[in-house]
Amino acid sequence: MKFAMAGVESFRRVSNGNNSPGNPHGSHIQQLVTAPGLQAIYSACRKIYPDQPNPLQVTAVVKFWLGGPDPLDYISMYKNNGNSRRGIPPHWHYVSFGLTNLHGDGRVHECMGPDGPSGFGFELTFRLKCEEGETAPPTWPAGLLQALARYVFQSENTLCAGDHIPWYASLDGSESRIQHMMMTEDSQLQPISTPFGTVNFVQVVGVCAEELKAAQHWNGPGLLDLIKTISVAGGPWLITDMRRGETIFEIDPQLQEQVDKGIENDGSNLSGVSGRCFWEDASFESASGTRFGGGGGGEEQEDDKEISRETVQRGCNETDRRQLSNYESEQIKLTLKKGLGNTLPVLPSIKAKHHECQSEADDHKLAARKSSFDGSVSSEVPSDFMRTQIFDAVHIKLNLETGAMLPLALRGRLKHGRHFTFKSVLNESAITLVSSSVVGAIVTEESPYAAHGPWLQILLSDDFIDELLQELSYIADTSVITAPKVFKWENRQLTITILPDRL
Repeated sequence: MKFAMAGVESFRRVSNGNNSPGNPHGSHIQQLVTAPGLQAIYSACRKIYPDQPNPLQVTAVVKFWLGGPDPLDYISMYKNNGNSRRGIPPHWHYVSFGLTNLHGDGRVHECMGPDGPSGFGFELTFRLKCEEGETAPPTWPAGLLQALARYVFQSENTLCAGDHIPWYASLDGSESRIQHMMMTEDSQLQPISTPFGTVNFVQVVGVCAEELKAAQHWNGPGLLDLIKTISVAGGPWLITDMRRGETIFEIDPQLQEQVDKGIENDGSNLSGVSGRCFWEDASFESASGTRFGGGGGGEEQEDDKEISRETVQRGCNETDRRQLSNYESEQIKLTLKKGLGNTLPVLPSIKAKHHECQSEADDHKLAARKSSFDGSVSSEVPSDFMRTQIFDAVHIKLNLETGAMLPLALRGRLKHGRHFTFKSVLNESAITLVSSSVVGAIVTEESPYAAHGPWLQILLSDDFIDELLQELSYIADTSVITAPKVFKWENRQLTITILPDRL
């Protein structure tokens, strides 16, 4: 990754060979013309920073469209003085250029017209609290934004407010507790229209592991609203402070109660996780039962800190969804076929035909994009997935870390009429729990255990969900359970075994 520091000089030269009174010999006059997409973003920034017409920029030495590795042409860095009366400290404001159509000539993005999204439809921003005596902006956020941009270009998945990104490392490479990210709408930059489409500004917010977990278990927007109430944690503009040493729950313990209440009232937006899990047909208590997945053995690959090997975890509202449609089923089948378990630590949300975080009006904008798990999905499905197997009894096995998600799946998802999927990180098997109100599943009340190939579905009735919660709530705390631990419901013909994380 090679960057250079520069001012705002993103122009192209235009030659004018016409004769004119000021050019009687028809000599070429060179004019500097800003690319329209660039000009639109510059204009939006100048409204906020009229005294900084030429901010420092980090620029890719070799542009992406010339074969360089970094998708963002530029990252502008502005000094924001904040507002002490509102609890907004002085900070550096970073703005990316390159996820949208800057030039309109097809060098990177196809032009969708003024009514569609420009490029991916958004640029990234980041607000970093100024250190005392700091006179120049740190450049490490530029590398962070480039990494996020590479994820977007490689996956063709967009980022939107409410998304959360596990990073598992300090954002600046220090010993900071700020090791993960969430997405929100930029505090000042409003959506703009350009000749090549609309542009939104998505702000990256650094958070602690405990805050990420709360967002995963509840929802991103709700957690961000809590962070806004704590000035030292981000305040109203959600400014990242890499020196912050306490989580919002340590600063104000009552906030955890608000998260718990939110999960109880609103449910959870986390629709699946990847972990160590497998299942088997327990209709006959013998070793010959059909088994899918991997046991606790085998070493899991180390978490890769590169965003291209992570999954953006969706945090958008899904309170109206109560169906597992044929399209959603095909998405899961295609995911299992591709074997995403070894590369994505968290299964993306099972969503409808349009991007979960986009409005229906944006459907046609995304339709032109290459298919991905979050977009249009091929109908090609392995023949194994087309055959439904019905089981009288099943036995599922989860390691401690994966099993700790069961209470959340039951309380935050199935109690609210939703579904939850455990995806194996060891192979292509998966287990989807569905409630009675989910339609379009392959399971029924008469046949609550069924599978398409390695994908098992389990239908849990409302009374069984309550029964499971009574017995399993405590396993959310892995420190209080000794593995292996077997739970058995003879009348339901279901067995769940919790295995040690490492064997």
